[in-house]
Amino acid sequence: MGWKEAAEPVLTRMPTVRRPEGHVPFKRKLAWTAGILVLYFFLTNINLLGAASGQDIYGQFRSVIAGAQGSLLQVGIGPIVTASIVMQLLGGANLLGLDTDDPRDQVLYQGLQKVLVVAMTALTALPMVFAGGILPAQQSLQLGGFAFSATEIKLLMFAQIFAGGILVLYMDEVVSKWGIGSGIGLFIIAGVSQRLVAGFIQPQAGGFFFDWYRIITGDIAVGSVFSSDGLNTILLNQGQLLALFTTILIFAIVVYAESVRVEIPLSHSRVKGARGRFPVKLIYASVLPMILVRALQANIQFIGQIVETQIGMPSILGVYSGGTPVSGFFYYMSPIYSPQDWMWWTAAVDQAWWMVMIRVSIDLTFMVVGGAIFAVFWVETTDMGPDATAQQIQNSGMQIPGFRQNVGVIEKVMERYIPQVTVIGGALVGLLAVWANMLGTIGGVDGTGLLLAVSITYKLYEEIAEEQMMEMHPMMRQMFGGGE
Repeated sequence: MGWKEAAEPVLTRMPTVRRPEGHVPFKRKLAWTAGILVLYFFLTNINLLGAASGQDIYGQFRSVIAGAQGSLLQVGIGPIVTASIVMQLLGGANLLGLDTDDPRDQVLYQGLQKVLVVAMTALTALPMVFAGGILPAQQSLQLGGFAFSATEIKLLMFAQIFAGGILVLYMDEVVSKWGIGSGIGLFIIAGVSQRLVAGFIQPQAGGFFFDWYRIITGDIAVGSVFSSDGLNTILLNQGQLLALFTTILIFAIVVYAESVRVEIPLSHSRVKGARGRFPVKLIYASVLPMILVRALQANIQFIGQIVETQIGMPSILGVYSGGTPVSGFFYYMSPIYSPQDWMWWTAAVDQAWWMVMIRVSIDLTFMVVGGAIFAVFWVETTDMGPDATAQQIQNSGMQIPGFRQNVGVIEKVMERYIPQVTVIGGALVGLLAVWANMLGTIGGVDGTGLLLAVSITYKLYEEIAEEQMMEMHPMMRQMFGGGE
């Protein structure tokens, strides 16, 4: 008996959100999406019962992981992303033996992914609670006539974090099946937008407009604007002009890159005059594979923090100060978060210039190479590759003018563009993410998080426009397989 036969009774019985049987009207999709978004904000504002506020173990990765420190959504989308990495690696190496075109294997694949998410949620929550990531607010707790000891409080916190992780899983599934876009994308947009708005208008030190008001009124001493201290204050510290410039430029670059494409002409084989184009965008695999790269880095740092706090580690692996690696393997593997991490000529950096440059080089290589690799995995596992795309075009009755109507011929044409564009786009996104982190962004948003938010918002706008068009023209919905 193979593993599929043995695991099928469990995987097919995993709870799932039922798919709509027919067409879901646009307004209802919008309502489901808005409802899940409100629920997300609601859950991020419910603090863990019995927990004390502490340092966010995800740190700068929070804008990618989503969720909120010390809330029910403590782990955010981390377990979902980690499970996706494992499934992509197993699927890419063809170790699962599953054919995603087979309905039975599709159910097994989705069930296996859910089991992995549940396991990853538990494996992430356990060290957070029992290895010092989240501390109990007190050694005992009185609740409804029941007294909880310190160990029982930790078990209570674990149960809350675990429940929050499972809620995120099914909230994502609701949006994917009944709403617009995906829940993961929606949560990233929500988290990044929240930090951007706070970075602009929060009414205390750190808000862009508030700090510039203090500079103008003299509350923040600048001295000579053209002195090194003055330029440092205006560009990097309280003024944040460089962060504002980077944020605006990233918005412009991503929107422009989304519009750069190679359009392959198509014509309908049976309807004369019916023509179309298949766009191969520069960022063909989207920015979503960057979540996988950053999640891999986050897991590496997470392991380092757990090992350092619980059992200690040799200095060659990492020396920590205030929960942050300052030398060793884990220092070099930690991403660049802000200008203060690599500008070795400033007082903010204690490391030698050569240590900083090694760290920058490793981060750049990790993001560029990892972005290209995960983009290829993403394209192949989401049926966006040349073979799957050619089959979709063939099934729609379209063909490439001047070529025979044959799926093999269409696939060869697609192979001229898709693989190369996928690698270039993935590497470009990785480069942009590191560059954004090095220059800094408003609200301290991770460069990857900002890229994701802009790209996902752009795609969400396109999906909403497409949904509205199909709502007005039901025949187009039938043509694109949108249901009755």
